[in-house]
Amino acid sequence: MNITATEFKLRLGRYLDVAETDPVVVEKSGHPKSVLISHAMYQHFLETEDHYWAIQAKKAEKGGYLANRKVEICCSVPNK
Repeated sequence: MNITATEFKLRLGRYLDVAETDPVVVEKSGHPKSVLISHAMYQHFLETEDHYWAIQAKKAEKGGYLANRKVEICCSVPNK
């Protein structure tokens, strides 16, 4: 559901209820500005993100962090 910021401000309670089942996209000047979601959906997103990064960490650990590729580091330090 998309609504304007003014509509959101005028009927906050209604949109808090709507957000329990559907995201509410709040637009300002005709552009999406924010999304109101339920706390349960927010928790789900956090858990999904945590799971994703845990998988990435395991892949990095298994692959030696740099996947056994040769890495050359070149630094230049200016003379003082």
